[in-house]
Amino acid sequence: MKYQTGRQGRVIVVRFEDGDDVITGLAEIARKEGIKAGTVQIVGGMREGDIVVGPESEEMPPKPVWKSLGESHEVFGFGTIFWQGDEPKIHFHGAFGKKDMVKVGCLRKNSETFLVLEAVIIEIEGVDAKRELDPVSGMALLKI
Repeated sequence: MKYQTGRQGRVIVVRFEDGDDVITGLAEIARKEGIKAGTVQIVGGMREGDIVVGPESEEMPPKPVWKSLGESHEVFGFGTIFWQGDEPKIHFHGAFGKKDMVKVGCLRKNSETFLVLEAVIIEIEGVDAKRELDPVSGMALLKI
């Protein structure tokens, strides 16, 4: 285990509107505001989204299992913001529900807002963690 200690910086409240891309929007805010490390909490609705719900097996590199939302879902979740090279990378896990069906996974692409979605970004100061490509897993993992 490796860790660093930081402190809370700015708090940014975001309202995504119908059709907005959530992952792209969070990355744009991190870039514009110079947020090098942070957390994000999300609550609201999503129309579209592609999530990873686990690997097919416990082998390396893992082969992701994808699920699409394909229609409006309620969403609640938590994520982190750390940079990989010159770009902020959002790592977000959430629960996505519609009627009596719930999916839980890592939102990776096609993150389209349905009606409204709220996000709260909390900047972490004093931490120099970043994402780097791990050659074994083929994933951009957190390096502290």
